[in-house]
Amino acid sequence: MSLKPETAPESLLDELQTTLAHGTVARRVETLRRVTDLFINGSVNYSNEQIVLFDDVFQCLLEHIENSAKALLADRLAPIDTAPPQTIRTLAFDDLIEVAGPVLTLSPRLDDDTLIETARSKSQAHLLAISNRKTLSGAVTDVLVLRGNDEVIQSAVNNPGAEFTERGFTRLVSRAEGDDNLSTCVGLRPNIPRHLYLKLVAKASDAVRQRLEAANPLQAKEIPIAVKEATRRARSAPAAVTPNTTIAHALVKSLYQDGRLDEFQLAAFAEAGKFDETNASLAALANVSVSVAENMMIETRAEGVMILAKVSGLSWSTVRAIINLRDDISGGEPTDLQACKDTYERLRPSTAQQVLRFHRMQQSAPAA
Repeated sequence: MSLKPETAPESLLDELQTTLAHGTVARRVETLRRVTDLFINGSVNYSNEQIVLFDDVFQCLLEHIENSAKALLADRLAPIDTAPPQTIRTLAFDDLIEVAGPVLTLSPRLDDDTLIETARSKSQAHLLAISNRKTLSGAVTDVLVLRGNDEVIQSAVNNPGAEFTERGFTRLVSRAEGDDNLSTCVGLRPNIPRHLYLKLVAKASDAVRQRLEAANPLQAKEIPIAVKEATRRARSAPAAVTPNTTIAHALVKSLYQDGRLDEFQLAAFAEAGKFDETNASLAALANVSVSVAENMMIETRAEGVMILAKVSGLSWSTVRAIINLRDDISGGEPTDLQACKDTYERLRPSTAQQVLRFHRMQQSAPAA
């Protein structure tokens, strides 16, 4: 559909120049309304060149109108797929949330780079608006989790269209400690890495664990009614095992059966930040169950890793890679690697085997 000559955006340029030079505030607002109406009524049919022209007109007007008019413009343009991109960006970076909010929440014109730039520099109200978008990438939620207050974090976690990276989940688990509501919401997120799920539940209150069980009623009966440790209880829950964990374990099992699982492969998994693969590989080489290895891997201190590694005959460089992996996913204070190296070099294989037998017995003991 072609634009009528009398309504074409080009015909408004002369009027725009006059309005900006001599017009009253009311006339500027009226011009903005007319331009907005013209754009919205034909937005689906405009060419890229015409949208660029509208962009120039809106940008001129934005410099000469009041905040209330900017807010109205943001409300009207936010949902439109073909909204002028520079105008949307200008509105998104406005300090007033009444102006920026509608665009940050609704506009499909904003890309991740713009959202991340806004989230890094603007107010918590801006972050909250971003957290309510229909979809959020892991790159954006990383910034929300890093900078956001409790309200922003809760909003992002409750957003079904939000994705989270492993780094984001690590920070969420740390933030959730002592917060039952957030702990429950994080625990119910799909795709939360297994080791972080275990860490979350290990530190959670009984109320949180009960909520997580209640959310999976068909699986809850498989969780022991009484358990000795929170980590063991979480480990028994099928909800704690994600599809990614199952795939990782199957891969390691295949490598082991084919005789292709060795220290070099284990080190490669650790250096690549693959917890499930590293844990399963260490379990196979130490000849223990994955759950026993996992229990030792997620301990606060690194002694469990060193016991498994010494039994497996691993070199210090590989042990160091595993410890670095643990530090990366825990988000806590870095391990004293020199002290660990000294301990590892003094540790006898026979002593490691004895301690490992104790861990096996503790794992297989019935719950109190």
